Amino acid sequence: MQTQLPDNAGIGEYHLVSDLFVRLLGIFYLIAFVSLAMQIDGLVGPSGILPLGQHLDRLHAAYGANSYWLLPTLFWFDSGSIALTGACWLGAALAVLVAWKRWQLFALIVCYALYLSLYHAGQIFLNFQWDGLLLEAGFLAIFLVALPGRAKGVVIYLFRWLLFRLRFLSGISKLVSLDPAWSGLTALNVYFQVQPLPTPLAWYAHQLPEWLLKTGTGLTLVVEILVPFMMFLPRRWRFAAAWVTIFWQVLILLTSNHNWFNLLTIALCLFLFDDKAVARVLPSRWKIAPQARQATMAHGILAWSLAAVLVPITTLQVVELATGMGQDAWRVPGVAGQVVDESERLGIAHKYHVFPTMKPDRYELEIQGSLDGKEWRNYHYRYKPEALDRMPGLWAPGVVIPHQPRLDWMSWFVTLHPSFVPWFYEFLVGLKESRPAVLALLANNPFPDHPPAYLRVNVYRYRFTTPQERENTGNRWAREALGPFPPLQGLPMPE
Repeated sequence: MQTQLPDNAGIGEYHLVSDLFVRLLGIFYLIAFVSLAMQIDGLVGPSGILPLGQHLDRLHAAYGANSYWLLPTLFWFDSGSIALTGACWLGAALAVLVAWKRWQLFALIVCYALYLSLYHAGQIFLNFQWDGLLLEAGFLAIFLVALPGRAKGVVIYLFRWLLFRLRFLSGISKLVSLDPAWSGLTALNVYFQVQPLPTPLAWYAHQLPEWLLKTGTGLTLVVEILVPFMMFLPRRWRFAAAWVTIFWQVLILLTSNHNWFNLLTIALCLFLFDDKAVARVLPSRWKIAPQARQATMAHGILAWSLAAVLVPITTLQVVELATGMGQDAWRVPGVAGQVVDESERLGIAHKYHVFPTMKPDRYELEIQGSLDGKEWRNYHYRYKPEALDRMPGLWAPGVVIPHQPRLDWMSWFVTLHPSFVPWFYEFLVGLKESRPAVLALLANNPFPDHPPAYLRVNVYRYRFTTPQERENTGNRWAREALGPFPPLQGLPMPE
């Protein structure tokens, strides 16, 4: 049963907030599943870059029956193309039910199970902050729908705790990383230029005066480290924290393509408001909330048990990350550490750290193939910057959100650390063999008739042009050739 929510809905009520957030979560699930459906086969399908079936076979050979727990995924039953793509489309259909409020609890449970399965199946390609955030928010949403009355209030606070951790850890990681770009307040001097997929507005942001960029860097640390503590203060302070956070996310949306990440962060800010505040800005026809149900003792026990499990685990994660990063950082010892690891495996708790370090330069890889070793043709990514005079996009030039092009994103990391080279090498193998699923991830296939006999990878240093350079050339980018990509020189190129 539903009732029209009065304009003077009481302070401290969250029926409308909860209902609105879960509907939005359904939309985010829909975006994530559809985005993944278009690329999962090329990433981890049988003929993909990192075939899931081979990964599961290696894991089972090493760990036996324990491998099913080490990698909790439904694709132990079937890791073929139809199963992977079908799971994405099934998740998308169920996400529509979540947003439409049909069989909502059932749909939420299955969406979480499917995305957790895909999260592990995707291997390195789904190892992103937003994948963890979607899982954690999706897990809490199950209880938000299932629990009535006062018991729901416990989940509201767990969502606030999630938002706090997302923002605070993103900020504190920038300090404990000891990165000079953050400690020296120069991160924004290069961020707009070096980020994975900048929007056209990023070029203009990069041209801002240095004093303003340094001020923005300092404010970023304040917004991410200090403002989150306002989320636990009285109502007006929470509202202020919400609006500051939303404003900061909008600025990021204007200059960066981070798929649904910033949009989901904005949606989480709903839990800093209450029904009275939200009702003021919604059209009258939207002011519908479920009739409040009375919570039983069993509901209360379940809600507080959930909090008793999640809060200590996630607090330990906060302490872990806040005390340092890298191999030498402190880790929770003993059984407690194992519990933290298992919670991360189940997708119910994550350590968030967004851009803890900022590299000063942008490097792009150019992949070329040849039939004779003389004439070379380029492979082109769909969305990564390559052409100097334009930014490829999905909806408009340089606009990719809310889609997550995982090959493009992961290729950005290859030049940052040698640990990313192995998957990239497998990607080259897929190109050398002209696998259709792998080629479908790219914008073109320069060898439609015969696979290339040779491949090579060159590296370029990219930078935004100055206003004068852009006026003279019309280009957004300038680049400098640096020669063959060094990490691949010690490896035999795919034959």
